[in-house]
Amino acid sequence: MFVDQIKVYARAGKGGDGSMHFHRGKFRPKGGPDGGDGGKGGDIILLVDSSTNSLRQYFFNAKLIAADGQKGGGNMCSGISADDVVYKVPSGTVVSKIVEEEDPETGELVTRYEPYADLTEVGQTFVLCKGGKGGKGNVHFKTSTHQAPREFTPGVDGEESYFHFELRSIADAGFVGFPNAGKSTMLSKLSAAKPKIANYPFTTLQPMVGVIHFGDHRRGTLADIPGLIEGAHQNIGLGHDFLRHIMRCRILLFVVDAAGTEGRDPVEDLETVRKEVSLYSKELSKRPWHILANKIDVEGAEENVERLKERFKRVRIFPVSAETGLGLDKLRDFLDKKIGQTFEVLK
Repeated sequence: MFVDQIKVYARAGKGGDGSMHFHRGKFRPKGGPDGGDGGKGGDIILLVDSSTNSLRQYFFNAKLIAADGQKGGGNMCSGISADDVVYKVPSGTVVSKIVEEEDPETGELVTRYEPYADLTEVGQTFVLCKGGKGGKGNVHFKTSTHQAPREFTPGVDGEESYFHFELRSIADAGFVGFPNAGKSTMLSKLSAAKPKIANYPFTTLQPMVGVIHFGDHRRGTLADIPGLIEGAHQNIGLGHDFLRHIMRCRILLFVVDAAGTEGRDPVEDLETVRKEVSLYSKELSKRPWHILANKIDVEGAEENVERLKERFKRVRIFPVSAETGLGLDKLRDFLDKKIGQTFEVLK
C-alpha cells in the first residue's frame, strides 16, 4: 500500500516537576531545602531516511508520542530526562501544521495548513515537537530570609499538535502524459527501475523513481508520474494525488503516443495535459519542458511528429521508441547535459 499523505498527532514529553524536599541526615536534622529539578521531556524528531519511500507506517500508527521527564529528587538530584523519539520519513516529505481557527465572519471553525518543514536531504533531521523543560526544585528558592521554601515549579508541557505529512517525490526529470503513453516502459529502459507495464490504462498507480546512469560517475533521477486525464487539476482521475509529485521535477518530459495507437490525437493529448499542469500550478507550467514522441516505430507516427513540430515550434521534440530503444541514446545524451550530476564513488 502506497501512502503519500497522512494526518498525524504528535505530542512531546512533559518536563518532570521540581522537588520540594528538605535534607534530613545524621547530625543534620534540619539540613535545609535540597529538592532537585525535574528532567526534560522527550523531543519528537523526524529523520529523512533512504530506506523508506512511503508514509505507510503512519497509516497504522498516526500518534507520535514521547515520554515525560521524571520528577526531581532529594539531595539536589535532577530527574532523568526522557529519550528523544526519532521517526523516519522519506525524502521529499512536506510537513504542515494543522490549525483550526474561527472564521470572524461566519463563526465557523476553519482548518488551514501552516507550512512547517520541507525535508529533502537524506540524513536531515527536524524537531517536530520540543519536549517541555523540567521544573525547578525548592533549592532554587532559598534565600537568607527564606530558608525553608516550600515553593517548586511544575514541569512544562511538551509541544503538541496535529500535522499533515505530504510526500512529493524528488526527481530531476519527470515523465508526464496520458495513460498508456509509454512512460513506464521509458523509465524501465533508461533506468534500473521495474515499474508495472501492461496494455491497459492506469497501470501505474504510484510514482516510480529510477536512477539513470550516464557513465563517468554521473547520474540523474527520473520519475514516472501516473497518467493524467482531462480534469486532473480538479482531482478527477488520479488528480491531485499525483500532480503534487511533479512539483519538484526540474524538467518535465511530456510523453505522447505519436502513433495514436488508441485512437487519440497526440497533439490534442499534449495540449490537454499541458493545460492540466498549468491549471494546477502556474509555477509548474513555467518549468523547462520537452516532448518525447513515443512509438515512432509504428506506422503513422512520423506524420504526427511533423504536426507536433508545427504546433510546438519552440519546444524540442525527441522521436523515440521505448519498446525498441530507437532514439533513446540521443535522449540519454541530452539528459546527461541537463540533469547529470557527478557522484563520488565510495572505496
